[in-house]
Formats: sequence, C-alpha cells, structure tokens
Amino acid sequence: MDKICYEPIGIIHSPFDKPQGMPIQSLGAKNVSGSVEIFPQYAEALKDLEGFSHIVLIYYFHLSNGYDLQVVPFLDDVPRGLFSTRAPRRPNPIGLSIVQLNRVQGTTLFISDIDAVDKTPLLDIKPYIPSLNPKGKIRVGWLERNWGRFSQKHADGRFVS
Repeated sequence: MDKICYEPIGIIHSPFDKPQGMPIQSLGAKNVSGSVEIFPQYAEALKDLEGFSHIVLIYYFHLSNGYDLQVVPFLDDVPRGLFSTRAPRRPNPIGLSIVQLNRVQGTTLFISDIDAVDKTPLLDIKPYIPSLNPKGKIRVGWLERNWGRFSQKHADGRFVS
C-alpha cells in the first residue's frame, strides 16, 4: 500500500504547552478554554458549523515519537494492548477530542473542554451528533474499574519520548 499523507487544515491552541500535567481526555478538561485557527483556504467549510454545540477534532499527535504494542495506560498499572488504549504514541499518531463549540468568529473556533497540546496540527472537524452513536449496553473493557478517575487524572509524561 502507498503511503497516506495528510495536510493540516488548522492549528489547535490550548493552555497546555507540553503533554505532562494536561488532562488525559476532554472529560478531565471541563471548562478549559482554547481555540482552533482554521487556515484561510478552508474558511468556506465552516459554514453552518456554529449550529452544533459540540464538534469532534481529529488531529496529529505532533510530539509523539515511536510506539510500543503494549503500554501501561494512565488509569492502570497493567500493560495493555495499544489498541485497547488511547495512548498518544501509536503507529499512526492520530488523536480526537470532542469539544464544546462556543462560537465561530471568522476562521477562529472558540472552544472548551480541550485536552490537546498547544499548536497541535488539526486534520479534520466533524459535528458531534449523539444520536448517531451506538446505544444499548456499552462495554469499556479494562477501564470499567477506573471509569470515575478520568476527570482527576493528568498526563505524567509516560508517553513522551
């Protein structure tokens, strides 16, 4: 298969200048404000976005180097398969965050609940539509026993190389 290449469509701005100490998921970043700077050539694509309360940001973990197939995730002390975690060091270092969209002003999106490092390259935006997500019994695997700790846990540097 040929290599797949992406070009950023913008830059995420947040109060976090490094991964250590930042929230590990947007649930732990409640009310943390940030912004997304969309490059001018994509301005027209922002039409109608302001009608959504939340958006999904898909981005490149630009500070991530290498990966391990098993990792000890932030909320556990047992090695887990990489694909059963949201660890940032991955074969394709792509991240996602569901954030609240507060307003759109020109090519700047003002957001809250952001859990990305400042100057993270943005690859795509999608509207968050809860009714399109799975319903019924949801399983969260090994996270079940630590579910309530998401909002208190912050990155400790274990995935920085």
